[in-house]
Amino acid sequence: MSSTLKPPLGAGDHVIGSAQALVTLVEFGDYECPFCGQAAPIVAALRETFGAQLRFAFRHFPLTTMHPRALQAAEAAEAAGAQQRFWAMHERLYSQQGALEPPDLLEHAAATGLDLDRFADDLESHRHVDKIRADLHSGALSGVNGTPSFFIDGIRHDGSWDYDSLHGAITRAASGEEPLEEPLAP
Repeated sequence: MSSTLKPPLGAGDHVIGSAQALVTLVEFGDYECPFCGQAAPIVAALRETFGAQLRFAFRHFPLTTMHPRALQAAEAAEAAGAQQRFWAMHERLYSQQGALEPPDLLEHAAATGLDLDRFADDLESHRHVDKIRADLHSGALSGVNGTPSFFIDGIRHDGSWDYDSLHGAITRAASGEEPLEEPLAP
């Protein structure tokens, strides 16, 4: 039995697309995770393919024991979000995964058009860490144990996260079919 998304999406989530979309895809991700970096263009392609039929949301799940720069990268995304530039920073962080040190984050902020003093103050004061902790807690409640983890219409997608697998699962969800029970890889 698959896990469900807890809590459901709310006002504090970063979402692209209409609440009226046929399917909602939620990703728990880590900006330093190489697998999340591989998944980012797949998600972009799915968003392009499904258009208005797909709503996408992102929740932070920084695996700090393996990825020491993941938490500060998540804080950078949230600081950008406070300036209505979350998605621009989100895309930049994934496209520049090898550049997540503090000077790099300031460069990313400049490239995304942020107020640099405000951005630096947000990072220094850890102003957005509670939002990241809430996302981590949500992931733990939802059965997330690695990244990337995807939920389709609130049900954890336990299959592969390659384009074809996610496309098929989203198509099934859009048509009202039950998700396939896919065995986990050994």
